[in-house]
Amino acid sequence: MFDHAAILDRARQACAERACWSPYPEMPKLYPDADSAAPAGQAAFEAMLGKPFALDLPGVTGQAGEELSPYTQEPLGITYPQADPDALFAAAKAAMPGWAAADIDTRLMLLMEGLDRLYRDHLFTLVHAVMHTAGQSYNMAYAGSGVNALDRGIEALVYAEQAMRAVTPQAHWARRFGRDEISLEKTYRLMPRGVAVCFTCASFPTWNAWPSMLASLATGNAVIVKPHPASVLPMAITVRVFRDLLAEQGFDPNLVTLCLDTLDAPLGKVLIKHPDCAIVDFTGSARFGQWVEANAHPAIAFTETSGCNTVVLAGAEDLDAAIRSLATTMCMFSAQMCTSPQNVYLPPQIDTPDGPVPRDEVAARLAEAIARLTEDPRRASMILATVQGAGTLDLIARMRDEGRSRGKLLLDSRPYPHPDFPGARTATPLLVQLGKDARDLYAEERFGPIGFVIECDSAQDALEQATTDAAQKGGITGFLYARDEAFIERAEHAYARAGAQLTINLTGAMPLNFAAAYSDYHVTGLNGAGNAALTTLAFVASRFAVTQSRRPVRSVHG
Repeated sequence: MFDHAAILDRARQACAERACWSPYPEMPKLYPDADSAAPAGQAAFEAMLGKPFALDLPGVTGQAGEELSPYTQEPLGITYPQADPDALFAAAKAAMPGWAAADIDTRLMLLMEGLDRLYRDHLFTLVHAVMHTAGQSYNMAYAGSGVNALDRGIEALVYAEQAMRAVTPQAHWARRFGRDEISLEKTYRLMPRGVAVCFTCASFPTWNAWPSMLASLATGNAVIVKPHPASVLPMAITVRVFRDLLAEQGFDPNLVTLCLDTLDAPLGKVLIKHPDCAIVDFTGSARFGQWVEANAHPAIAFTETSGCNTVVLAGAEDLDAAIRSLATTMCMFSAQMCTSPQNVYLPPQIDTPDGPVPRDEVAARLAEAIARLTEDPRRASMILATVQGAGTLDLIARMRDEGRSRGKLLLDSRPYPHPDFPGARTATPLLVQLGKDARDLYAEERFGPIGFVIECDSAQDALEQATTDAAQKGGITGFLYARDEAFIERAEHAYARAGAQLTINLTGAMPLNFAAAYSDYHVTGLNGAGNAALTTLAFVASRFAVTQSRRPVRSVHG
C-alpha cells in the first residue's frame, strides 16, 4: 500500500519539474507479486463473463450489455444496470453537500486511496477488461490504460489542489473612508459547480476518464460516468471501486454513478441537455465533440476529439532510423490512438548526409518498414493488437478504393493471423500516396491503421500544408524530421500557432507519440482536436467557484 500523502507530494514535485517519474512499475513483470497477481486478475475477469455485473445504482430500470471482444469477436455476455438519468442526477445532487463540506485533504486522500485500490486490487482485471473491450494488447492495456492512466489521475489531483489552495479561506481587510476606518472579516468558500458527466471512448476508456473524474471529484462535484457501449467493463469496475470506498468513508456513494446506454438508444444528448448537468468531459469523435462544444451551455465542456496528426519529413541525419520510428508508431495499436501519426508530408527530395533521396524512394521505404513490422504474426500481435470496431474495416476498404483511383497504393491492408486468438479482428496498415488535391481524403482523422503520404512542392510547402491541416482540421501532435536548424525553428513556431504539440527528430525505442504524465501536456485547446489540456490549471479551475461573505471585524471583550 502506498503512502498517499508522500506520493502526492512527490507528484507535486514531478509536475513542477516536468521530469520522468511514476510511483508505478512500467511493465507487468515488474508489478509486485506479478506471478500471482496477473493470473488472479485474469481469473477475476473471466469470472465476470456471461453474468450480470453487481452494481447498486439509484433508479435502475433494467439491464443491458452489448460488448464484443475484438480478440474473439464473441459477446462478453456481461449485463449492467441501466438507470434513469433523472434519478441519477437527483441522487448525485443529494450526495454533493456532505462531500463539498469535506476539507481538501480529506477529498484528496480518499481519491488517492481509490487510485491505489484500482492499482492494488484490480489492475490485472482491468488489463483484461481493456483488452477484450478496447482491443489493446496486454502490455498496452497495462501501461497505457493502467499505470499511465493512474499517473494522469494523480496529475489531475495535483492541479486541482493547486487551484483550490490558491484561494485563501479567510482574510482581514481594512481601508479608511473619510474619517472612518472600515475593517472587514472576509470568508471565501469553494463551491462545486455541480454534477459532471464523463463520457469515455471505446478505444482508451480509462486514460481520459480517470483524470476527468478525479478533477471533478477533488473539487467537490459528483460524477455520472457515461461509458461507450463497446467498452463498459473498465468503467463499471472503476465506478464500483469508488462507490464502495465512498460508502466505507461515510460519504454518499451516489457521488459516482454509471449511466449505461446502447448504440441504438444513445443517451449522450439527454445527459448533456439535462438541467442539472454542470460539467461535461467528452472524449470521442470530432462530430459529436463539436455538438458538445456548441450545445453544452450552461454546462462547461472539456473535450478531446479526433486529430489529423501530421509528419513533415524534410531531412534526417539517419533516414533509416527516422523511417523505422515512424513506421513503428504508425503501427502501434493499429493507429487507434488520438496521437497516432496519419499524414506524412514529403518534399520532392529528402535531405540526408549522403545527399538528397527522392520522395518516391522514401515513400517506398516507409511502406517496406511497415510491412516488415507486420510480417511475423507474433510481433504483429504485440504492436498492432486488434481493431476495436468493425466499422474501421469498412473505412479501410473505402480508403483503399479511393487510394487506387486517386493516388498510389503503397501498401495494402490485410488481416493478420493472431497467434493466440484465431478469431481476432485484425488489419495491417494501409498506406496511400496522394497529391495535395486529395485533401478531402487525408485532411481529417481516418481512425485506424490508415496512413497517407502527401506530395508537396518543397520542404516549406510541406510545413505549410501540415500546419494548415492541423490548425483547420484539428491536430493533437505533429512530428518533424529535418536537418536545417533555421527550418526547425520555423516549424516550432508554425506548429505552436497551429496548436499542435511537436516532436522533433526523435528516433529509437520510444514510440513517437508516447505522452509522459507529469511532463507532456496532452492537447492544447487551440484547434479542433479539443478545447482542454491534460493537465493544466485550466482543466480544473472552473470546476468550482469562489463565494465570499464579509462583515465588520467583531470586537473581542474580555
